Amino acid sequence: MKSIREDAQRIIDECIKAVLPEAAVMKALTGKKIGSDAVMVAIGKAAWNMAKAASDILGSKIKKGVVVTKYGHSKGAIERCEIIEAGHPVPDDNSVLGADKILEIVAGLTPEDQVIFLISGGGSALFEKPLPGVSLEDIRNITDQLLRCGAAIAEINTIRKHLSAVKGGRFAKHCAGAGIYAIVLSDVIGDRLDVIASGPAYPDRSTSQEAIGIVKKYRIEIPDSLMKALNQETPKTIDNCDTVVIGSVTSLCDAAAKCAAELGYTPLVLSTSVDGEACETGRFFASMVREMQNGTKNAFALKPPCAIIAGGETVVHLKGNGKGGRNQEIALSAAIGAEGLENFVLFSLGSDGTDGPTDAAGGIIDGQSTARMRASSVIPEACLQENNSYHALKASGDLIMTGPTGTNVNDVTVLLCR
Repeated sequence: MKSIREDAQRIIDECIKAVLPEAAVMKALTGKKIGSDAVMVAIGKAAWNMAKAASDILGSKIKKGVVVTKYGHSKGAIERCEIIEAGHPVPDDNSVLGADKILEIVAGLTPEDQVIFLISGGGSALFEKPLPGVSLEDIRNITDQLLRCGAAIAEINTIRKHLSAVKGGRFAKHCAGAGIYAIVLSDVIGDRLDVIASGPAYPDRSTSQEAIGIVKKYRIEIPDSLMKALNQETPKTIDNCDTVVIGSVTSLCDAAAKCAAELGYTPLVLSTSVDGEACETGRFFASMVREMQNGTKNAFALKPPCAIIAGGETVVHLKGNGKGGRNQEIALSAAIGAEGLENFVLFSLGSDGTDGPTDAAGGIIDGQSTARMRASSVIPEACLQENNSYHALKASGDLIMTGPTGTNVNDVTVLLCR
């Protein structure tokens, strides 16, 4: 019999494999009428993989293209395309360079032209062109403040959209009425097209009033020039874009459930819309472990062997100056809450392979994880307080290291109990 950790690793591998975008992009393009001189634009952490798949199927129909992805996510040249790597989660000069290159290739298009627009999570930071009167440093500063105070991704994107010349539907306006076919890999709970990558080619639901309300809610300090930009409303109608969503966190959770069942665990997908504080999510999963260990009757009538699965995107309210990500924080919090218990493994995984500003995809823990940390002179409770989950999980050998996966459909947390 394989160990429970080996089962967890199998589920991790199958989850990621199930949401790789290449086959889905090809399916979305098969049978689609594409002209002989289309322009291709790809943004996001999965941009390279999506663009390569589109290039493979469309070939010379793509006249030219620009691919903007995160540093380390490009895998080489793509015919007739310029590839630019840029900053994430905070935009940098290459984010603006990439946007400028994209705006160059769509300039002068007509309603007879076509734009193949490949969108994946991370596009909001990677694809940036500040409005006149707004600097990149302004956007970097406000993004950093929002991340530190634990703002939800939808709130962050509401601000970004109102400071950007290419978000909130504004990119579609740059295409001068050319037909846009948007193929979207969703990393947003509920697959809201106006939120994914900050909705560059979709009508924006958010308003200037809401953006200003978020600034006030989190007491964000901004200059008068940014307030002026926030008061400029984003487009509320877009008539030149056809959109298809090819993957989401639901697919990720379904793949985890299918693999767990094949391994002999009774699966339960608890939710595909988990948000809130990462450390609280970890505590909740630890409580589930204790219920299983104590034989307590739970609301789901689950008994080991079972797999409890949740997908979504939590937030981390930064209180310290440590290193980590939301999935690592879930894992560390769960390790503390389930310290000393047996016959379980929990992992929390970012499907893109990069959890927060780290090289880890997430964390995988068991009842002895904290003991291994303490044996390395690491105090797990102190690390959690300092948002230093990477350091703690590295000490216990519990980091998940996949490298960039080429996809991005939110996060999945899986608890296996025997």
